[in-house]
Amino acid sequence: MIAYVAMLAAVLSLTGVVVGLVGVIGTSRPPRPPSALRRRITAWWTGTGRTPAQRRARQAMLIVAFVSAAGTWLVTGWPIGAILVGIAVPGIPWLFLSGVAERRAIDRLAAVESWTRRIADIVVNGLGLQAAIVATASTAPALIEDEVKGLAAGLQAGQSAEDALRRFADEINDYACDQVVAPLILHAHDRGEGLATVLSDISRSLGAEVEMRRTINAKRAGPRFAVRFMTGMTVVVILLGVLNPQYLVPYQSLAGQIVLAVLSAIYIALMVWVRRLSLPVPRARILAPLPTYPGWM
Repeated sequence: MIAYVAMLAAVLSLTGVVVGLVGVIGTSRPPRPPSALRRRITAWWTGTGRTPAQRRARQAMLIVAFVSAAGTWLVTGWPIGAILVGIAVPGIPWLFLSGVAERRAIDRLAAVESWTRRIADIVVNGLGLQAAIVATASTAPALIEDEVKGLAAGLQAGQSAEDALRRFADEINDYACDQVVAPLILHAHDRGEGLATVLSDISRSLGAEVEMRRTINAKRAGPRFAVRFMTGMTVVVILLGVLNPQYLVPYQSLAGQIVLAVLSAIYIALMVWVRRLSLPVPRARILAPLPTYPGWM
């Protein structure tokens, strides 16, 4: 009996210690950075869309790809065919629209150049940086209107100038835009003179950058046409094969599935390589992106 009482007292004592520690320390762990795998899965699921609508469109396309792949497997019994259909649903638009993203990036950079010139014109008249940014919110170019309004709203809400400017740079996500944001951050800290001159020089540099990138982009029209032509021909061949089932009979066996997998892998690698030739080499940004999860610096 005494032994049971002693055991009960020990358990109660240990429970009291645990409850006390939980009360002092808490039960929630401090936020930690997500793992590399989680970041990759999140990036794959959300894509590179700048707006919620673009991200939802990306997710809807991935869902359609999964349903199409599952339907293909159920109808044909081909596992490789299901994988290829799942890849083709997002892959065909990705190949056809290879130059759209670069053209949009160039147009947005031109908008940043115009906005930078506008800030320089306002600052030279004696207005402060924060007031100048707020003043340009209503007249910002359409392609960066939302970003500039978000920047102005953050400054008016009391957010630090550095955080607001770095978030603006993350939304534009271009190394050339960082050339504008970096001196603005420095000026926000030291309030030095000559900001209007610096912004005017950067504006001219951005104008030259835009012209250069447009010239290079035009010279890549040939490889992009090759990508679209090869993609279109592949789609036509697949449709002809579907209309003529005898053409697909050799691929129904295990050996045929292996051959189909090897040929498809070679073709996909070739198309990815040709698409890369049609796009500029991405340049590293000057400013490191802000963390996108709370509590981590």
